[in-house]
Amino acid sequence: MEYKNLKTEDKEIYEAVVGERERQAKTLNLIASENYTSQAVHEATASRLAEKYAEGYPGRRYYSGQKFADQVESLAIERAKELFGAKYANVQPLSGAPANLAVYFALLEPGDTVLGMDLSHGGHLTHGHPVTLPAHVFNFVRYGMKDVTTGEIDYDALREVAKKEQPKIILAGFSAYSRELDYKKFKKIADEVGAISMMDAAHIAGLIAGGALANPLEVGFDVMTCTTHKTLRGPRGGLILSQDEETAAKINKAVFPGLQGGPHMNSIAAKAVAFREAATEEFASYAKKVIANAQAMAEVFTDQKATIIAGGTDNHLMLIDVVESFGIGGDKAQETLEAVGITLNKNAIPDDERSPMDPAGVRIGTPAITTRGFDEEASRELAGLICTLLADPENEALQAQTAEKVATLAAAHPIPNSFV
Repeated sequence: MEYKNLKTEDKEIYEAVVGERERQAKTLNLIASENYTSQAVHEATASRLAEKYAEGYPGRRYYSGQKFADQVESLAIERAKELFGAKYANVQPLSGAPANLAVYFALLEPGDTVLGMDLSHGGHLTHGHPVTLPAHVFNFVRYGMKDVTTGEIDYDALREVAKKEQPKIILAGFSAYSRELDYKKFKKIADEVGAISMMDAAHIAGLIAGGALANPLEVGFDVMTCTTHKTLRGPRGGLILSQDEETAAKINKAVFPGLQGGPHMNSIAAKAVAFREAATEEFASYAKKVIANAQAMAEVFTDQKATIIAGGTDNHLMLIDVVESFGIGGDKAQETLEAVGITLNKNAIPDDERSPMDPAGVRIGTPAITTRGFDEEASRELAGLICTLLADPENEALQAQTAEKVATLAAAHPIPNSFV
C-alpha cells in the first residue's frame, strides 16, 4: 500500500505509518499477543463500513441503511459459531477486556464472586487486578499452579476455594500461562458448586480454531470470550461465544446498550474474513506450527539452562525467569533484545517480588514469526541468539553480531505479501 493520499494530506502521520511498516519488516516479533493479518483483513478494516453506525443487532437497528451492515454482522456471527462450535455469538466487543466486562455485567450482580487464575501465575488484568473496574464491583478470588516447575494447576485447591467462596463464575484462561488446561476438571468443579464455567481464550483462540488445542465449549463450558487479533490473525477486536439462549440474550444486552454504542462495522467485517480464513486447512497447519515452534524454542532455553516457568509449553508462549537465568531484570532483557531487532515483553513470574515495570521475567510467543514462515530450525536459531546475548548483554561486539543475524533472519522470513 502506497498511502498516496495520506502522504499528501498528513506527512507526519504518513511517516509514522510507513515507519511502523518498515520496523515490523526489519525486526522479529516475539510478543505473544501480536500477529499479522492478511491483506483481505486489512481491506475490510479500511472499508467504508468504518463510517456506518449500526447500533443494535441485525434486523433490530436504530438507524436506517443497514442492508449491508446486517449482512456483514450476520456472516460474522454464523462463521464464529461454526468455527468454534457455539450456539450463540456476539461479534461486537471492541476487544478482549470489553468482552470479559460484558460477561461479568451480564451474568453477575455487584458483589458476586469470580474465581480466576492468580495474575502472577498467568492470569489477565481483567481477571481481578485491583486497578481494574471489575475488581471494584465484584469479588475476585484466586487459584494457581501447584508446582511452577511443571505448571500443573492445583485443582484440589481450586475445588476447596470454590466450595468455600461459592463463586458465581469459575474463570479459566490466561495471558501468560504455557500449559494446557484440564477443562473437564474446571467444568466438574463449576457444576459441583453451581457456578457458570467461563473460558477467556484471548491468547489461544486461533489454536483452538485450528484444532491444535482443546475446545472448552466441547466439554460443556457455558461461555467463552476471546480476542480476534492474536493467534486468530484477525483485526483488533473481541468475541463472546455462549451455549444458552438466555445467557446469550443477557450478554447481548450487556454489550449493547449496556457497555457500548455503535459497533465498529469495519472491524466486524474483518472478523468475518478472519473467521473464514481460520476454517481452512492452511490455518490448521499454521496453528500446529505455532506450537511446534514454541516447543522448539523451549528446548533451546532448557538446553541453555534457562528457567522456563511451568517447565515448557503446550501452546504458543513461554515465560522465562531472566533474573534466575541470566542475572538481569525483565526490563533490561526487553531493552537489550529490542536494540538488536527482537521484540518481546517483560512479564511478572509467579509470586514476583519485583516491580511490574521491571519484573523478573519475559514472555515469548511464536504466532507472528510463524506467520512469517519460521520453522523449528529457525526458531531454535532465534532462541540461541537470545540466550547468548542475555548471558552477556553489555558485549557491544556481540550486540552487533546478533543484530546482523537478526536482520538476516528477518530478510529470509519476510512478512508474506498477503499479510502486509
